[in-house]
Amino acid sequence: MALKIEKDALTGVESTGHSWDGIQELNNPLPNWWLLIWGFCILTALIQFVLYPSFPSISTYWHGTSNYSSRVDVIKAVDDIQASHAQYVTKIAAMPITEIPKNKELYDYALLSGKVTFANNCQPCHGVAGSGRPGFPVLASDAWLWGGTLDALQQTITYGIRSGHPQARDSQMPRFGVDGILTAAQISTVAEYVQFLEGKPRPGANLAAAKQLFMDNCSACHSPEGNGNRDVGAPRYHDRVFLYGADYDSVVRQVTNPRMGVMPAWTYRLDTPTIKSVALYVHSLGGGE
Repeated sequence: MALKIEKDALTGVESTGHSWDGIQELNNPLPNWWLLIWGFCILTALIQFVLYPSFPSISTYWHGTSNYSSRVDVIKAVDDIQASHAQYVTKIAAMPITEIPKNKELYDYALLSGKVTFANNCQPCHGVAGSGRPGFPVLASDAWLWGGTLDALQQTITYGIRSGHPQARDSQMPRFGVDGILTAAQISTVAEYVQFLEGKPRPGANLAAAKQLFMDNCSACHSPEGNGNRDVGAPRYHDRVFLYGADYDSVVRQVTNPRMGVMPAWTYRLDTPTIKSVALYVHSLGGGE
């Protein structure tokens, strides 16, 4: 018995026999343009499957008849970039850091390179654009423990501070309280004089006694006037810049048991041209001398 195929009364198109909620599915053929595109996509996929890396095997993968590799393209692109930078890097390596700003093209390249290197290596401690963090100096200010000239910055970045490198910047503040050099009362008195040098004298402070204690114990590094000493990394009190707090209680804590930070010797991780570029960038932030 032949299967009877129904046709849609309105269009005359054969029905597939499927119906949902009274809506019939008609057996309309796909448009030729759609079938052509579909066939073209299948053919293109098969060609690419053969030409390019496509499927893995147990120990390797199908490399494709064209032997194409995006990794090779990336390596070549990186090599091309490094080759284009080589002329600048070579000049920076050979030139004293103080001479680089005189060459605008070289200086602009160094600043851009230094900014990228700073963001990748220095920003976590020193903040965006050298804005500083508690315990880490603001590089955009003009208060420098070891000096803010280009040569000084290069020296500090290269060998670090208390990093263990033989040429590192190094300073040690005595633990006046912990080691019993001064009593708690004497430390409080010295802190009053430090506050006075900061321009924040405490009411009722005995400045004569405080000054004498300061002269006997602190002036050798910080100078009698509190001007500091860059040879030993002693801060200048008149700058009112304190890594661990400028209030009275913070000064007492620092004199009692001083905290002293460590900066890595970047010579172990960065080459000389990169260190020069970072030093130039830090110098450009506004606090360079």
